[in-house]
Amino acid sequence: MEYRRLGRAGIKLSELSFGSWLTFGSQLDLDDVRSLMRQAFDAGVNFFDNAEAYADGKAEELMGEALRDYRREDVVVSTKIYWGGKGANDTGLSWKHLQEGVRGALRRLQLDYIDLVFCHRPDPDTPIDETVRAMDCIVRGGQAFYWGTSEWSGEQIAEAHRVARELHCIPPVMEQPQYNMFTRDKAEREFVPLYDAYGMGTTIWSPLASGILTGKYNDGIPDGTRLANQTWLQERVTPERLAMVKKLAGVASDVGGTLAQLAIAWCLKRDFVSTVILGATTSEQLAENLAAPALVEKLDIDVLTAIERILQNKPERG
Repeated sequence: MEYRRLGRAGIKLSELSFGSWLTFGSQLDLDDVRSLMRQAFDAGVNFFDNAEAYADGKAEELMGEALRDYRREDVVVSTKIYWGGKGANDTGLSWKHLQEGVRGALRRLQLDYIDLVFCHRPDPDTPIDETVRAMDCIVRGGQAFYWGTSEWSGEQIAEAHRVARELHCIPPVMEQPQYNMFTRDKAEREFVPLYDAYGMGTTIWSPLASGILTGKYNDGIPDGTRLANQTWLQERVTPERLAMVKKLAGVASDVGGTLAQLAIAWCLKRDFVSTVILGATTSEQLAENLAAPALVEKLDIDVLTAIERILQNKPERG
Protein backbone atom coordinates (compact mmCIF):
# COMPACT_ATOMS: atom_id res chain seq x y z
CA MET A 1 0.00 0.00 0.00
CA GLU A 2 1.39 3.39 -0.97
CA TYR A 3 0.95 6.55 1.09
CA ARG A 4 0.10 9.99 -0.25
CA ARG A 5 0.42 13.48 1.15
CA LEU A 6 -2.89 15.13 1.99
CA GLY A 7 -2.34 17.97 -0.45
CA ARG A 8 0.34 20.25 0.97
CA ALA A 9 -0.32 19.09 4.52
CA GLY A 10 2.41 17.05 6.15
CA ILE A 11 0.23 14.09 7.05
CA LYS A 12 0.32 10.95 4.88
CA LEU A 13 -2.72 8.78 4.14
CA SER A 14 -2.86 5.31 2.65
CA GLU A 15 -4.04 5.51 -0.96
CA LEU A 16 -7.01 3.34 0.02
CA SER A 17 -8.93 3.97 3.22
CA PHE A 18 -11.91 2.42 4.99
CA GLY A 19 -15.17 4.17 5.84
CA SER A 20 -18.26 3.48 7.91
CA TRP A 21 -21.09 5.10 5.94
CA LEU A 22 -24.20 2.87 5.60
CA THR A 23 -22.41 -0.12 7.17
CA PHE A 24 -21.20 0.42 10.74
CA GLY A 25 -24.12 0.12 13.15
CA SER A 26 -26.64 -0.87 10.47
CA GLN A 27 -25.16 -3.83 8.60
CA LEU A 28 -22.10 -4.50 10.75
CA ASP A 29 -21.84 -5.20 14.48
CA LEU A 30 -18.72 -4.78 16.63
CA ASP A 31 -17.20 -8.15 15.72
CA ASP A 32 -17.65 -7.39 12.01
CA VAL A 33 -16.19 -3.90 12.39
CA ARG A 34 -13.17 -5.20 14.27
CA SER A 35 -12.54 -7.90 11.68
CA LEU A 36 -12.83 -5.65 8.61
CA MET A 37 -10.78 -2.84 10.13
CA ARG A 38 -8.05 -5.35 11.01
CA GLN A 39 -8.12 -6.76 7.48
CA ALA A 40 -7.78 -3.27 6.03
CA PHE A 41 -5.04 -2.28 8.47
CA ASP A 42 -3.03 -5.43 7.81
CA ALA A 43 -3.22 -4.60 4.09
CA GLY A 44 -1.65 -1.18 4.74
CA VAL A 45 -4.69 1.05 5.34
CA ASN A 46 -3.99 3.70 7.95
CA PHE A 47 -7.00 6.02 7.44
CA PHE A 48 -10.50 5.36 8.81
CA ASP A 49 -13.40 7.70 8.06
CA ASN A 50 -16.55 8.41 10.05
CA ALA A 51 -19.20 11.08 10.78
CA GLU A 52 -21.41 12.04 13.69
CA ALA A 53 -24.46 11.40 11.49
CA TYR A 54 -23.59 7.82 10.57
CA ALA A 55 -26.06 5.50 12.32
CA ASP A 56 -26.85 8.41 14.68
CA GLY A 57 -23.43 8.18 16.30
CA LYS A 58 -23.35 4.38 16.58
CA ALA A 59 -20.77 4.16 13.78
CA GLU A 60 -18.35 6.29 15.81
CA GLU A 61 -18.99 4.20 18.91
CA LEU A 62 -18.19 0.96 17.09
CA MET A 63 -15.09 2.41 15.49
CA GLY A 64 -14.00 3.75 18.86
CA GLU A 65 -14.17 0.29 20.39
CA ALA A 66 -12.23 -1.20 17.47
CA LEU A 67 -9.58 1.53 17.61
CA ARG A 68 -8.59 0.37 21.08
CA ASP A 69 -6.73 -2.46 19.35
CA TYR A 70 -4.29 -0.06 17.68
CA ARG A 71 -1.46 2.22 18.65
CA ARG A 72 -2.93 5.70 18.21
CA GLU A 73 0.06 6.94 16.22
CA ASP A 74 -0.48 4.23 13.60
CA VAL A 75 -3.95 5.33 12.49
CA VAL A 76 -5.47 8.47 11.00
CA VAL A 77 -9.09 9.01 12.02
CA SER A 78 -11.58 11.47 10.58
CA THR A 79 -15.10 12.50 11.38
CA LYS A 80 -17.56 14.99 9.96
CA ILE A 81 -19.78 17.47 11.78
CA TYR A 82 -23.14 18.85 10.67
CA TRP A 83 -26.01 16.49 11.56
CA GLY A 84 -25.69 15.73 15.25
CA GLY A 85 -29.27 15.30 16.39
CA LYS A 86 -32.77 16.75 16.43
CA GLY A 87 -32.24 19.65 18.83
CA ALA A 88 -32.25 23.26 17.67
CA ASN A 89 -28.46 23.51 18.03
CA ASP A 90 -27.57 19.95 17.09
CA THR A 91 -27.09 20.68 13.40
CA GLY A 92 -25.13 23.08 11.22
CA LEU A 93 -21.74 24.74 11.48
CA SER A 94 -22.30 27.24 14.29
CA TRP A 95 -19.54 27.74 16.84
CA LYS A 96 -21.73 25.99 19.42
CA HIS A 97 -22.46 22.88 17.37
CA LEU A 98 -18.93 22.55 15.98
CA GLN A 99 -17.44 22.66 19.46
CA GLU A 100 -20.04 20.35 20.98
CA GLY A 101 -20.07 18.08 17.94
CA VAL A 102 -16.32 17.53 18.08
CA ARG A 103 -16.46 16.84 21.82
CA GLY A 104 -19.23 14.31 21.27
CA ALA A 105 -17.28 12.62 18.49
CA LEU A 106 -14.18 12.41 20.68
CA ARG A 107 -16.25 10.78 23.41
CA ARG A 108 -17.81 8.22 21.07
CA LEU A 109 -14.50 7.47 19.34
CA GLN A 110 -12.72 7.26 22.72
CA LEU A 111 -9.94 9.52 21.43
CA ASP A 112 -8.06 12.51 22.82
CA TYR A 113 -7.90 14.09 19.36
CA ILE A 114 -9.16 13.53 15.83
CA ASP A 115 -6.73 13.79 12.95
CA LEU A 116 -9.16 15.26 10.38
CA VAL A 117 -12.48 17.02 10.99
CA PHE A 118 -14.74 17.92 8.07
CA CYS A 119 -17.60 20.39 7.89
CA HIS A 120 -20.00 17.83 6.43
CA ARG A 121 -22.00 20.28 4.31
CA PRO A 122 -22.05 24.08 3.88
CA ASP A 123 -24.35 25.87 6.34
CA PRO A 124 -26.35 28.71 4.77
CA ASP A 125 -27.57 29.83 8.20
CA THR A 126 -24.13 30.42 9.73
CA PRO A 127 -21.73 33.19 8.62
CA ILE A 128 -18.63 31.68 7.07
CA ASP A 129 -16.39 33.72 9.37
CA GLU A 130 -18.00 32.05 12.42
CA THR A 131 -17.35 28.59 10.98
CA VAL A 132 -13.75 29.45 10.08
CA ARG A 133 -13.04 30.89 13.53
CA ALA A 134 -14.62 27.88 15.24
CA MET A 135 -12.55 25.41 13.22
CA ASP A 136 -9.41 27.47 13.87
CA CYS A 137 -10.15 27.21 17.59
CA ILE A 138 -10.67 23.44 17.35
CA VAL A 139 -7.35 22.92 15.58
CA ARG A 140 -5.35 25.32 17.76
CA GLY A 141 -6.92 23.73 20.83
CA GLY A 142 -5.61 20.30 19.85
CA GLN A 143 -9.01 18.64 19.39
CA ALA A 144 -8.16 18.07 15.72
CA PHE A 145 -5.02 18.39 13.62
CA TYR A 146 -6.59 19.51 10.33
CA TRP A 147 -9.98 20.70 9.19
CA GLY A 148 -11.70 20.57 5.86
CA THR A 149 -14.99 20.54 4.00
CA SER A 150 -17.26 17.97 2.40
CA GLU A 151 -19.50 18.62 -0.59
CA TRP A 152 -18.92 22.38 -0.52
CA SER A 153 -18.92 24.35 -3.74
CA GLY A 154 -15.72 25.71 -5.19
CA GLU A 155 -16.93 29.22 -4.45
CA GLN A 156 -17.57 28.38 -0.80
CA ILE A 157 -14.14 26.81 -0.40
CA ALA A 158 -12.48 29.86 -1.93
CA GLU A 159 -14.48 32.09 0.43
CA ALA A 160 -13.34 30.06 3.44
CA HIS A 161 -9.73 30.57 2.37
CA ARG A 162 -10.29 34.30 1.88
CA VAL A 163 -11.86 34.67 5.33
CA ALA A 164 -9.15 32.57 6.97
CA ARG A 165 -6.48 34.77 5.40
CA GLU A 166 -8.18 37.97 6.56
CA LEU A 167 -8.74 36.68 10.10
CA HIS A 168 -5.30 35.01 10.35
CA CYS A 169 -7.02 31.66 10.91
CA ILE A 170 -6.05 28.16 9.83
CA PRO A 171 -7.72 27.46 6.47
CA PRO A 172 -9.30 24.18 5.33
CA VAL A 173 -6.74 21.78 3.90
CA MET A 174 -8.96 19.03 2.45
CA GLU A 175 -12.31 18.39 0.78
CA GLN A 176 -14.30 15.15 0.76
CA PRO A 177 -16.32 15.04 -2.47
CA GLN A 178 -18.23 12.23 -4.08
CA TYR A 179 -16.15 11.10 -7.03
CA ASN A 180 -16.40 8.21 -9.44
CA MET A 181 -16.71 7.47 -13.14
CA PHE A 182 -20.30 8.74 -13.19
CA THR A 183 -19.94 11.66 -10.75
CA ARG A 184 -16.97 13.75 -11.79
CA ASP A 185 -18.08 17.14 -13.07
CA LYS A 186 -17.89 19.07 -9.79
CA ALA A 187 -14.55 17.65 -8.68
CA GLU A 188 -12.78 17.92 -12.03
CA ARG A 189 -14.23 21.17 -13.30
CA GLU A 190 -14.84 23.19 -10.16
CA PHE A 191 -12.44 21.86 -7.54
CA VAL A 192 -9.21 21.02 -9.37
CA PRO A 193 -8.27 24.70 -9.88
CA LEU A 194 -8.81 25.26 -6.13
CA TYR A 195 -6.73 22.23 -5.23
CA ASP A 196 -3.96 23.65 -7.37
CA ALA A 197 -4.31 27.13 -5.87
CA TYR A 198 -4.52 26.14 -2.21
CA GLY A 199 -2.80 22.76 -2.18
CA MET A 200 -5.84 20.97 -0.80
CA GLY A 201 -6.10 17.20 -0.64
CA THR A 202 -9.14 15.01 -1.27
CA THR A 203 -10.58 12.00 0.52
CA ILE A 204 -13.09 10.87 -2.07
CA TRP A 205 -16.19 8.78 -1.33
CA SER A 206 -18.43 6.44 -3.36
CA PRO A 207 -15.79 5.31 -5.90
CA LEU A 208 -18.16 2.48 -6.93
CA ALA A 209 -21.18 4.79 -7.41
CA SER A 210 -23.17 3.11 -4.61
CA GLY A 211 -22.36 -0.31 -6.04
CA ILE A 212 -23.42 0.38 -9.63
CA LEU A 213 -19.80 0.08 -10.76
CA THR A 214 -19.54 -3.45 -9.38
CA GLY A 215 -22.03 -4.73 -11.94
CA LYS A 216 -24.32 -6.24 -9.30
CA TYR A 217 -27.34 -4.31 -10.61
CA ASN A 218 -26.87 -5.27 -14.26
CA ASP A 219 -29.71 -7.79 -14.11
CA GLY A 220 -31.98 -5.85 -11.75
CA ILE A 221 -32.00 -4.85 -8.12
CA PRO A 222 -31.52 -7.90 -5.86
CA ASP A 223 -33.67 -8.20 -2.74
CA GLY A 224 -31.85 -7.34 0.45
CA THR A 225 -29.46 -4.85 -1.11
CA ARG A 226 -29.45 -1.29 0.14
CA LEU A 227 -30.59 -0.15 -3.29
CA ALA A 228 -33.84 -2.06 -2.88
CA ASN A 229 -34.98 0.35 -0.17
CA GLN A 230 -33.37 3.59 -1.33
CA THR A 231 -35.35 5.52 -3.94
CA TRP A 232 -32.58 8.09 -4.40
CA LEU A 233 -30.16 5.30 -5.26
CA GLN A 234 -32.59 3.55 -7.58
CA GLU A 235 -32.81 6.72 -9.65
CA ARG A 236 -29.11 6.39 -10.44
CA VAL A 237 -29.47 2.95 -11.98
CA THR A 238 -30.43 4.05 -15.48
CA PRO A 239 -30.37 1.91 -18.64
CA GLU A 240 -27.68 4.19 -20.04
CA ARG A 241 -25.42 3.66 -17.05
CA LEU A 242 -25.95 -0.09 -17.03
CA ALA A 243 -24.98 -0.22 -20.69
CA MET A 244 -21.77 1.63 -19.82
CA VAL A 245 -21.10 -0.72 -16.91
CA LYS A 246 -21.25 -3.75 -19.19
CA LYS A 247 -18.76 -2.17 -21.58
CA LEU A 248 -16.48 -1.16 -18.70
CA ALA A 249 -16.51 -4.76 -17.48
CA GLY A 250 -14.87 -5.68 -20.77
CA VAL A 251 -12.11 -3.13 -20.20
CA ALA A 252 -11.59 -4.49 -16.68
CA SER A 253 -11.22 -8.01 -18.06
CA ASP A 254 -8.71 -6.81 -20.62
CA VAL A 255 -6.43 -5.39 -17.91
CA GLY A 256 -6.83 -8.43 -15.68
CA GLY A 257 -9.10 -7.04 -12.99
CA THR A 258 -12.69 -6.86 -11.88
CA LEU A 259 -15.05 -4.01 -12.67
CA ALA A 260 -14.86 -2.73 -9.07
CA GLN A 261 -11.06 -2.79 -9.16
CA LEU A 262 -11.05 -0.86 -12.44
CA ALA A 263 -13.37 1.81 -11.00
CA ILE A 264 -11.18 2.27 -7.92
CA ALA A 265 -7.93 2.25 -9.90
CA TRP A 266 -9.38 4.89 -12.24
CA CYS A 267 -9.94 7.16 -9.23
CA LEU A 268 -6.43 6.46 -7.91
CA LYS A 269 -5.01 7.53 -11.27
CA ARG A 270 -6.17 11.12 -10.62
CA ASP A 271 -3.40 13.33 -9.24
CA PHE A 272 -5.79 15.30 -7.03
CA VAL A 273 -7.06 12.20 -5.18
CA SER A 274 -5.27 11.74 -1.86
CA THR A 275 -7.17 8.63 -0.79
CA VAL A 276 -10.15 6.57 -1.95
CA ILE A 277 -12.57 5.63 0.82
CA LEU A 278 -13.78 2.05 0.55
CA GLY A 279 -16.90 0.60 2.09
CA ALA A 280 -17.50 -3.11 2.53
CA THR A 281 -19.74 -5.52 4.43
CA THR A 282 -17.80 -8.72 3.78
CA SER A 283 -14.18 -9.79 3.87
CA GLU A 284 -14.43 -10.90 0.25
CA GLN A 285 -15.63 -7.47 -0.91
CA LEU A 286 -12.88 -5.74 0.99
CA ALA A 287 -10.17 -8.07 -0.30
CA GLU A 288 -11.27 -7.44 -3.89
CA ASN A 289 -11.22 -3.68 -3.44
CA LEU A 290 -7.89 -3.64 -1.62
CA ALA A 291 -6.29 -5.28 -4.66
CA ALA A 292 -7.28 -2.36 -6.93
CA PRO A 293 -3.94 -0.46 -6.77
CA ALA A 294 -2.30 -3.26 -8.74
CA LEU A 295 -4.29 -2.13 -11.79
CA VAL A 296 -3.21 1.51 -11.71
CA GLU A 297 -0.03 1.03 -13.71
CA LYS A 298 -2.04 -0.85 -16.35
CA LEU A 299 -4.24 2.17 -17.00
CA ASP A 300 -2.14 3.63 -19.79
CA ILE A 301 -3.30 6.23 -22.27
CA ASP A 302 -4.96 3.64 -24.49
CA VAL A 303 -6.99 2.17 -21.62
CA LEU A 304 -7.95 5.59 -20.30
CA THR A 305 -9.02 6.66 -23.78
CA ALA A 306 -11.17 3.56 -24.10
CA ILE A 307 -12.82 4.36 -20.79
CA GLU A 308 -13.52 7.94 -21.86
CA ARG A 309 -15.12 6.71 -25.08
CA ILE A 310 -17.52 4.63 -22.98
CA LEU A 311 -18.30 7.30 -20.39
CA GLN A 312 -18.56 10.34 -22.71
CA ASN A 313 -18.72 12.63 -19.65
CA LYS A 314 -15.31 14.29 -19.37
CA PRO A 315 -15.94 17.76 -17.91
CA GLU A 316 -14.76 20.91 -19.60
CA ARG A 317 -12.71 23.13 -17.35
CA GLY A 318 -14.57 26.31 -16.44
